[in-house]
Amino acid sequence: MDDYPLLGIFLTTLFLFLWVMWFFLLFRIITDVFRDRDLSGWAKAGWMIFCILLPFLGVLVYVIVRGKGMSERDAAQARQAQAAFKDYVREAAAPQDRAASSVDELTRLADLHASGALTDEEFERAKSQLLA
Repeated sequence: MDDYPLLGIFLTTLFLFLWVMWFFLLFRIITDVFRDRDLSGWAKAGWMIFCILLPFLGVLVYVIVRGKGMSERDAAQARQAQAAFKDYVREAAAPQDRAASSVDELTRLADLHASGALTDEEFERAKSQLLA
């Protein structure tokens, strides 16, 4: 450790960090290329070849040329996932919501009947409609 200066440790750490960051960006670009429905198969193949044969230049050019669309596609996918989750939650909670609203409605009808706002006939008709 005596012959490896502090600046060398710093530079090694920096290069390792940049190398990991570049791999992360490369995998994000590969994912984005295959996720984009607007690109033809030939365009996808071209971007992949460019990123494989000239990796640093390919990644840099892709981020410059298609970076804005990359973030828009990410946002669209996040919105889609959020909408699917909300639909799932609504579907899973729907039977409980209907049961709870029926109970609340019956309670409200019973209170109206007890206060005299509804006659016996009106109460029975409303109750039968609600339970049907």
